[in-house]
Amino acid sequence: MKNPFPYEYLCIEGNIGAGKTSFCQMLEKEYNCKLVLEEFDDNPFLPFFYEDPEKYGFTVELFFMTERHKQLQRNLLTQDLFNDFTVTDYCFMKTLLFARKNLTEEEYRIFQKLFGVLNQSFPNPDLLVYFHRNVDILQQNISKRGRSYETKISNEYLLNIQNSYFEYFRNILSFPVLIIDLNDIDFVENPVQYEEVKLLIAKKYNPGVHRYTLRV
Repeated sequence: MKNPFPYEYLCIEGNIGAGKTSFCQMLEKEYNCKLVLEEFDDNPFLPFFYEDPEKYGFTVELFFMTERHKQLQRNLLTQDLFNDFTVTDYCFMKTLLFARKNLTEEEYRIFQKLFGVLNQSFPNPDLLVYFHRNVDILQQNISKRGRSYETKISNEYLLNIQNSYFEYFRNILSFPVLIIDLNDIDFVENPVQYEEVKLLIAKKYNPGVHRYTLRV
């Protein structure tokens, strides 16, 4: 099916448990777009990080950065003749946002230099969509998917990640960012709500931040 959006590279972002991966999979199923999903389950250090973040922070973030770089390089820098558009459930900048919250000052300085070198080759998304949900809803979604290593995720950690995204968005002027407040919206189970989210994404936005709230 033809691309319904005025964008060739669409990035869906959000906090842990926001529903970004589910939405990307739904788009891929409907439109047969090129789908790039973060392969976080392959990170062998993640369970240890949630147990002892200070000890494993640098290791887990370094692994994420190299794996994300390899995956995006393979999928974004090569032409695809069989798909009208590409959708990802993360942007490479996510690497730096999480690292800023998880690393010590000295570790972050080293990490930032490495990130700067790797980030030079990637294009910005044509539209970055951020799914925003309250922390209590995020925790409900995290609990539903039943990953044992995620049971240690605290409200404070989720709030820190959320604040990192919002700090980053304030400085974006070169491409559009669409923040959608989803609240209790369940686009997986409710086709009407899924269509409402798509209608927002289908609009043409100028560079900078735009915010909308969807209500049940």
